[in-house]
Amino acid sequence: QVQLVESGGGLVQAGGSLRLSCAASGRTFSTYAMGWFRQAPGKAREFVAAITGLGSRTYYANSVKGRFTVSRDNDKNTVDLQMNSLKPDDTAVYYCAASSGFYRGSVYPADFESWGQGTQVTVSS
Repeated sequence: QVQLVESGGGLVQAGGSLRLSCAASGRTFSTYAMGWFRQAPGKAREFVAAITGLGSRTYYANSVKGRFTVSRDNDKNTVDLQMNSLKPDDTAVYYCAASSGFYRGSVYPADFESWGQGTQVTVSS
């Protein structure tokens, strides 16, 4: 497993942008697909975006497609989520997660075995 630490959350007005970052420990970072999930109060954790180990493929939830971009730097062991045109509905705790093995675009939290502690994103109207 890898250890994951998110940063970059905060309060932003609707229409604004935030960039989340997730730092991973370990020397095998490129063997993990990395995902971003979010959880709003009273709601289930939901898939936001993911990127394969070498960064060749990305996946997005329909609700964020065209507004969010996931990227990674395997030399620095980091994965970022650039969030633009934020909406109040994007308010949630955002988690990064790691999935070993062959990733085929799963959106299920159970397919990711390592999780960060989460970072709060609040979008005001």
